[in-house]
This record gives sequence, structure tokens and C-alpha cells, in this order.
Amino acid sequence: MTTVQSATAAAANNIAANQNLLADTQDRFLTLLVTQLQNQDPLNPMDNDQITSQVAQLSTVTGINQLNQTLLALSGQLDVSQSMQAANLIGKEILVPGSDIRVGTGEAGTQITPFGMELLSGAAGVKVNIMDASGKLVRTLEFEDYAAGVYSIDWDGTDNTGVTVPDGRYNVQVTAYDAFEAPVSVGSLTSGKVTSVASSTSGVKLDLGLAGSVLLADVRKIM
Repeated sequence: MTTVQSATAAAANNIAANQNLLADTQDRFLTLLVTQLQNQDPLNPMDNDQITSQVAQLSTVTGINQLNQTLLALSGQLDVSQSMQAANLIGKEILVPGSDIRVGTGEAGTQITPFGMELLSGAAGVKVNIMDASGKLVRTLEFEDYAAGVYSIDWDGTDNTGVTVPDGRYNVQVTAYDAFEAPVSVGSLTSGKVTSVASSTSGVKLDLGLAGSVLLADVRKIM
């Protein structure tokens, strides 16, 4: 069963379960009310206010259940929409929160997995430190005047002396500051290619192969 079919089936099952619960609640209430009327004390019968109060309580419960059904239907539609969006991402490269990048040498020369940053507000300056697996700083990149947003970062694969770095995994740390040199909130982004999608209790997940899996909500940019 596909992710979209799973989401649709789950939404339908939730709505059906709530409809059954509402019907059971109404049946139990009517049975109880009829039993009360049949067995009431002739010398002290239930007055109209008591009956009206109980009917009003049932109406409140019914209204809440109907509201829940509406919310479940909307939630189901959202799940289906997210699943369809995620399915369209299969085979595409995306940027998500993370700091890992990989360098490898192929027929086309040095190849570096895409990476980037996410600025929550404008920055007068940005500093990108790239470190090797041992934590040693190999390259520092500096940029100026960025508005808030998501950006890809270009690196030619060389260290601070201009020498091409060895193949392997590297780590990115990004810092930013405003015109008064106060820190600005910024996060590093790593990339991965979507190989499959799946539904989970926390939402739709994207499988990025060796890069792990992320939620659809974590996608910051589609390459």
C-alpha cells in the first residue's frame, strides 16, 4: 500500500470509529432516559427542567463529537496532501537541518555534497567554518549582507592554503552577526536525495539513504 493510500485509509478509519462512538452514546442516553421515565416515582416525577437539561447535555456531547469528526476529516485531508507532496520529492536533492558534508573525487573532479544555511533575520556578516572528521579547521568562508532566508553555500573543496582537501566527511559550523556585531540566529543545512517516503506517528518521513531520514516539515529547500 502506498503512503497516500495509507493516509486515506487511516483518516477514513478514524472518522468511522468516531461515528460509531457517537451512535453508541446516543443509544445509551435514550435507553437510560426511557428507563428513568418508566421507573420514576409517581409521587415525585421528573419535571420538564430535568428532562430538558439531560437532552441539552446530549446535544452538547453530539456537537463536540461532530466537531471532532470535522477536525479528523481536515486532518486526514492534510495527511493525504502531505503524502502526495512527499511522493513528488522522490529522486530530488533537498536541504534539511544538519552539518555533515561529504567530499569525494570522481571523473568530474572533486565533488562536494550541497550544503547551506538558514538565517532567521538579516545579517551584516556570516562566517562558515569547515572542519574535518577530527575537528580540525580546514577552511573559513566569510560573506556579507544577507537578508533572512535559506541559502546554498559554495565551496571549492580547498583548505585555507588553497590545497584540495582529502575525500571524507566534514562538518560545517555557521555563525552570523548584525551591524552592531550582535549574534544573529542561523543554522547549517545539509543535503540528501529522497529515495522513498513513509507515514509515521510523527508525520510523513523522507528516507535520504545514508543521510538518514527526516520529516517533511524539515525540508528547507528543494534543489
